[in-house]
Amino acid sequence: MQTYEAKCVLDAQATLGEGPSWDAATKTLLWVDIENSQVHRFDPATGADKAWKVEKECSFAIASTKGDIIVGTRDGIVRLSPETGEITKVANPDTNSETNRFNDAKCDPRGRLFAGTISDTRTPGDANCYRFDSLFEYETVVPGVVNSNGLCWSPDHKVFYYIDTATRKVDAFDYDIETGAITNRRTVVDIPESLGIGKPDGMTIDDEGMLWTGMWGGAAIRRWNPQTGELIGTIEIPCPNVTSCCFGGDNLDQLYITTPRKGFNEEQLAKFPQAGGLFLCEPGVRGAATTPFAG
Repeated sequence: MQTYEAKCVLDAQATLGEGPSWDAATKTLLWVDIENSQVHRFDPATGADKAWKVEKECSFAIASTKGDIIVGTRDGIVRLSPETGEITKVANPDTNSETNRFNDAKCDPRGRLFAGTISDTRTPGDANCYRFDSLFEYETVVPGVVNSNGLCWSPDHKVFYYIDTATRKVDAFDYDIETGAITNRRTVVDIPESLGIGKPDGMTIDDEGMLWTGMWGGAAIRRWNPQTGELIGTIEIPCPNVTSCCFGGDNLDQLYITTPRKGFNEEQLAKFPQAGGLFLCEPGVRGAATTPFAG
């Protein structure tokens, strides 16, 4: 098994850092601090980090082809203007905002948005994963989940990978790139509690078709072979909980990693002072580009 090193590139001290996505048009990393309701834009060239406040907890931020930012919140999907900070509400299929909020999301290679929700009470069946077209018309594609989380597509766009964190598994579906339909669900990676490496959270994929998952409670990013289910690589992170990751940079060979400070007491924060930071690893492989929302 390969091991990799990561360094903290932004000591953000985020309460719940999550949802990184690479904006190739601006050469910046979008990410969110969910519980502080902030959308961030980090510029690796300068080290500057700009933030915008939204009304409710925000869980993902993805650039659109129009130049604004698509954001998932407790009250649905909104558009954020980076020039003015103006928020425009566009869709809310999951109206039970008292106990559910949006969680992880990505756009498929055609720019459709796949976005899921999480049950605050972790009630089985309360959350869903939706597919949105360019007009934000939606369909439920994975119903009845607990914590809709990591998702990505194989390099040939024929497989959709998906995590419901409560299952401790990565599932795969056959993917129809023309319609966005998913079929034939099966488990490709199983991470039982007995392994002692945490639960799978956010996810991305590299050009070799290997999966990279953040591990909540596992202090690491783990690399998996979905053909065999084998654990093949580890990036150790000096933070007990690791939420997500995405490839960025001009060559898509830089892996950005988000972490939280949530739930730590003073003693734990003294032990893990970089918790809530943004980390960077250069693992020697290229990864999937972040596709902007096509609308």
